[in-house]
Amino acid sequence: MPEHLFLLALAAFVVGLAKGGLSSAGALSVPLLSLFMDPLQAAGVILPVYIASDMIAVYLYRRNFSVQNLKVLVPASLVGIVIAMVIAPLVPVAGVILATGLIGLIYCLQVAWVRLKGGQDARPFSARRGWVFGILCGITSFISHNGSPPFQAFMLPQKLENLTFAGTATILFAIINISKIPAYTELGLWDQIELVRMLWMIGVAICGAFIGRWLVARLPKWFYMGMIQIMLFCVSVFLIYEALSALL
Repeated sequence: MPEHLFLLALAAFVVGLAKGGLSSAGALSVPLLSLFMDPLQAAGVILPVYIASDMIAVYLYRRNFSVQNLKVLVPASLVGIVIAMVIAPLVPVAGVILATGLIGLIYCLQVAWVRLKGGQDARPFSARRGWVFGILCGITSFISHNGSPPFQAFMLPQKLENLTFAGTATILFAIINISKIPAYTELGLWDQIELVRMLWMIGVAICGAFIGRWLVARLPKWFYMGMIQIMLFCVSVFLIYEALSALL
């Protein structure tokens, strides 16, 4: 179906943009594919595209990342993946998507409130908060590839430079995505993947990654962070709507 091909291409392109640094964009990939396939199957179909574009993105950001944050977020997210493997058969996917959307929305509302009161200095790194949000990243990313709202709720208050913020996200989610391979294989989520379709989706995603990296390097910090927050708000509202539509 032509419309299905368009949705596949669009999903791959937003994955590429996310890997290039526009991290919230990737949250739209599974919902786009879920318009014509099961959400868990959609997560399996898009995972090879994530992994391939991860390789390009890690190279693009190989010198730009926060070691301090990754030391906490990586092990925490791996714990989250293990938890997700256990709860995935027990918890409705819509419930996890709803929680993901609420995390992002609450953070956006908090930011808006702080700005109304006159702004706030950068929040220092906190290992305790990193573990909480890292575990949430692992859980939500495993089930629906929507780990960006917890990640951004933790990272945005630190007000890092554009490339450092984007590079930290790139490396973290590259590790998370590789860690999903055994579980996704065991669940049979790759059984219906067509090689030719997967290859051209990867090509589209790689183009998106280079475009995203080009934009991140040229946007002013205030504009980039503001754009990420607006995207986070829109994605969070969309996820909440999608989840409530499935639950009600």
